[in-house]
Amino acid sequence: MSRRSGSFAIVAAAAAVLAFGTSLLSPVGPAAADPAADPAETPRLSREGRWLVDQHGRIVLVHGQNLVWKHAPYVPSDSASGFTAVDAEWLAEYGFNGARIGTLWAGVTPDAPGEVDEDYLDDWQRVIDLLADEGIWMQFDFHQDMWHETYGGEGVPNWAAKRPAPYNLHPPIKLSFPATYITPELATVYDNFWANKNGVQDGWAAAWGAVAQRWADQPYTMGYDLINEPWAGKEWLSCPITGCASSYANEFQPAYEKATAEIRRSDPDGIVWYEAQLLASQVPNSSFGPADDDQVGFSWHSYCPLGFLDSQGIPLGVDACKSYDDDHHEAALEQARTMGATNLMSEFGATDNTDLLAIDTASADDHFASWMHWAYKHWDDPTTADGRQGMFEDDGDLSTVKEEKLRTLVRTYPQATAGTPVDLSFDPETGAFSYTYEPSAGIEEPTEIYVSPLHYPDGPDITVEGGRVAGEAEHHRILVEPTGTGPVTVTID
Repeated sequence: MSRRSGSFAIVAAAAAVLAFGTSLLSPVGPAAADPAADPAETPRLSREGRWLVDQHGRIVLVHGQNLVWKHAPYVPSDSASGFTAVDAEWLAEYGFNGARIGTLWAGVTPDAPGEVDEDYLDDWQRVIDLLADEGIWMQFDFHQDMWHETYGGEGVPNWAAKRPAPYNLHPPIKLSFPATYITPELATVYDNFWANKNGVQDGWAAAWGAVAQRWADQPYTMGYDLINEPWAGKEWLSCPITGCASSYANEFQPAYEKATAEIRRSDPDGIVWYEAQLLASQVPNSSFGPADDDQVGFSWHSYCPLGFLDSQGIPLGVDACKSYDDDHHEAALEQARTMGATNLMSEFGATDNTDLLAIDTASADDHFASWMHWAYKHWDDPTTADGRQGMFEDDGDLSTVKEEKLRTLVRTYPQATAGTPVDLSFDPETGAFSYTYEPSAGIEEPTEIYVSPLHYPDGPDITVEGGRVAGEAEHHRILVEPTGTGPVTVTID
């Protein structure tokens, strides 16, 4: 959602009561998409074991940004304050090789079930083409927060937001985000969705079918995030204790399987991302069973409550967020193993507290986790508990970037590994980087490592044991190849 850094501490409380290289020696750009090419050669991510892999079989780590425009028309404008080619170039320049893009259900079928707004998809295609031109992996996201504008949120079309009786006899309750979630009416709305009352869930699944039909062959896709932070309805009170196991088994997973079936009509291979219920970002207890599909991912969010309290002027420190993060990563890996899935931390951050961001990203490195930071720009977010979430002071002026935040999130890291990761570390204070991997003899393409342009004022000092630097690529990447069959270790200072 766009709930910033542990903002669901509010709901939990309610539950208790109720310089390296712009000139490159041998620049290599993103793989160009040839419509006549073998589909197996189209740049796209798939799941192989716990990993995301590219079309060459290299293990990919994604460091991305959320791009979710929550107001009608639910797509960023072609303007400086929206999203242009300059933004896509900025993302690639600073090593952000992924984007979770809010292709909202409200935009896909706004008027009636099955009536697809092709103009809306065209508007997103403009952004998608810009991202693909820069080699940025894209996850399509049916983002929703508190269901609809009726409740102070966004995400679903008007036809899917008819108010249930008897609540429709009085004006809707609209509290500050995220408190409306705990109201009886909104709980009923979600329960009705999971029960497919009036066929609303069928309409949602069909909309996913339309998205897959449009973008099944889109270069640089990484699949479909089915619903942002699903709410368990009236069962929510038990979620911090039981993890809402019955909701996962009887509501979430059957609905996700229905949407997957619609997607598979057009896209047999794209990753379908199952997302954890909202309170799992506070208590890491998700309960998906084995997925009946081999291209599935587990999408999860991490918002340490201490970060939220800090944003509300209660500075208790964030050191304890290290164990919080590690617990969530371990739980995500275990849930992915149970599902037979890969995993992605598709939201974290939403804060200017760089100590917390450093903890979040270090824990991700420790677990070889891909991530999407919330958020690239603020975009007048209506559903947030912490407004300090974007990368810029002014969305329309990239020169107003928050420098310390940028330096923390921009990391030297392996974007594509021709082998298996063994050990990874990066210090955002000093730029010290170390990466060891076991090379794969079956992959011809080199390992690609992004080298931060912010951390080496005199240029990077690169040492490779068991391999060599074979070249450079645009956007500050080095290409590494093994010189033998043993481990390769790359050190940069």
